[in-house]
Amino acid sequence: MRLETKRLILRDWNKNDIDDLIDGLNNYDVSKWLTLVPYPYTKKDAKNWITHCLKESNKKKNRDYHFAIELKSEKKVIGSIGVDKINKFHGLAHGGYWINEKYHKMGYGTEALGAKLKFVFNRLKLRRIESGFLKGNIPSLKLQRKFGFKVEGLRRKGFRSKADGKLKDEYITALLKEEWKER
Repeated sequence: MRLETKRLILRDWNKNDIDDLIDGLNNYDVSKWLTLVPYPYTKKDAKNWITHCLKESNKKKNRDYHFAIELKSEKKVIGSIGVDKINKFHGLAHGGYWINEKYHKMGYGTEALGAKLKFVFNRLKLRRIESGFLKGNIPSLKLQRKFGFKVEGLRRKGFRSKADGKLKDEYITALLKEEWKER
């Protein structure tokens, strides 16, 4: 699967992405906001993730989509964005994202999330996308609000972070197709 924007390519992961994946996630300021990402992030962690993604991309029906976010100008993976837990019957899915800290505040997250939402609502024909953010991650909240996501609740001590071992609160967010603000 491949999605394209003005500056980005959202595509399947491949084995050549290991160094870029480590570069983006072996940073505590990124990994502390992701519940399943350990810190430090090692080559073994990167290989395991890419192997998982390759297995998922080979499934044909109702699969998860884990996109590498490639910056066209540098031919470098600068993050990841996903759609998972797809339920066609209910018309919903879940998904998250992260961007390498070196590429923060450049609009790449906005561009990638916009492409993902078009994919979810127009191609997958879903009616709702769920997400969330860990308490304190204000940039993630601001990004989601740009597209109309609403905070629907708080999962108190819902996750133990692999980066620091601490229990974290997660705000639950969601966006309905009719609320979607296409950019």
